[in-house]
Amino acid sequence: MKKTAAAKKAASAHRGASAKQAAAPAKKAASAQKAASAEKATPAKKAAAPAKKATSAKKTASVKKAPAAKKVVVAPKKAAARVKAAPAKAVVHPPGDESRTALVRRARRINRELAEVFPYAHPELDFENPFQLVVATVLSAQTTDLRVNQTTPSLFAKYPTPEDLAAANPEEVEEILRPCGFFRAKTKSVIGLSKALVEEFGGEVPGRLEDLVKLPGVGRKTAFVVLGNAFGRPGITVDTHFQRLVRRWQWTGETDPDKIEAAVGALFPKSDWTDLSHHVIWHGRRICHARKPACGACPIAPLCPAYGEGETDPEKAKKLLKYEKGGFPGQRLKPPQAYLDAGGRPAPPLGAG
Repeated sequence: MKKTAAAKKAASAHRGASAKQAAAPAKKAASAQKAASAEKATPAKKAAAPAKKATSAKKTASVKKAPAAKKVVVAPKKAAARVKAAPAKAVVHPPGDESRTALVRRARRINRELAEVFPYAHPELDFENPFQLVVATVLSAQTTDLRVNQTTPSLFAKYPTPEDLAAANPEEVEEILRPCGFFRAKTKSVIGLSKALVEEFGGEVPGRLEDLVKLPGVGRKTAFVVLGNAFGRPGITVDTHFQRLVRRWQWTGETDPDKIEAAVGALFPKSDWTDLSHHVIWHGRRICHARKPACGACPIAPLCPAYGEGETDPEKAKKLLKYEKGGFPGQRLKPPQAYLDAGGRPAPPLGAG
């Protein structure tokens, strides 16, 4: 019995050893197969990595690709077709982030340049006293100073004082003012302001802004024209030319006349305001037109961020100049002597061409 049990144990041990020996090669084969699979996968991953990098690089390149830059027109160092103008200095193109100090310097330099180009600049309305100036300025709305200057001689010959115009027959005044356009509304304004002068100010034009703007037809623009040119008190005249140019020059982005007045006034000493208004308005009427600015004949082209909006060819630009800069008569029938001395010509009377 003992021998039989021992024999069984020996047989069982022998079978277990055989099974382990048989299983070992199988495990080794499986392990080798896994290793081979891993080795095959590794080159594939390595091959995929450059492909991903290349795709990523393409995407990055497409994102970073900048649009083609627009062609920038650069102002010449010297503007052609200039009439008695000071030589332009180095080109100055203000950056978008122009500092306040740089803006002030550029604005004042433009005014100095224009003062040399238009040393004879003056109000382009004919007048002999404050009453004539305030009436002429009211009439100049929606028409040219030339047409007003051609109309007021008849008006003031018949109604020389506020008392005379205040007592006038509206229909007779309308007939005189018909060439100015909007003659009914303007008749009402000039008769109304004449009555106000007689009743509230003793027939005299007041010399204060707060009083002037109370008169019929008189706003801040008209008031500053009167204050600056009849009383010698500084003021900025924000007309259509002034508004257009200060925005072109990027002095301000405002569109409201009162805000433009405040923004531009802050760039200059108060003593410069009246002459500044004349310089800007004269430049707008003669060179820097609304639709076709004569960039090629502009004396301040190197300082202008809007250079290139108009004609840049000097010869073509020269043909766009107006009034004395283009060899034509001015707007006043009786201009100052300084204007005549500079080659300016008086305007013809009404009906003379």
